[in-house]
Amino acid sequence: MLPPLEPVDFVRFCYHRRRVGWPDLYDEMCAVAARGAFRGLGYFELAERGIHFSLDQLPGLAALTQQVIGEEKALPDAARPEGPVPMMLVAQPARG
Repeated sequence: MLPPLEPVDFVRFCYHRRRVGWPDLYDEMCAVAARGAFRGLGYFELAERGIHFSLDQLPGLAALTQQVIGEEKALPDAARPEGPVPMMLVAQPARG
């Protein structure tokens, strides 16, 4: 069984790294997934947890992104993290 992961956690992580809106945040999410920078999870592992980057899934991901950005902007300044979130690189075995 996979550990629970809220897609909003991934989007929030990416937004904290680069405070931009859609579609620029999509580029950041792809970069984070490609590097496994969020909890060591790549595209495949994120898809298993409900975060999809395919064209037919983009409307849902865009809506989630707008929700997270709205919540983040509504936070008082003191509650917002300062600076970018550090990247975590994790070695992953090659897939065959």
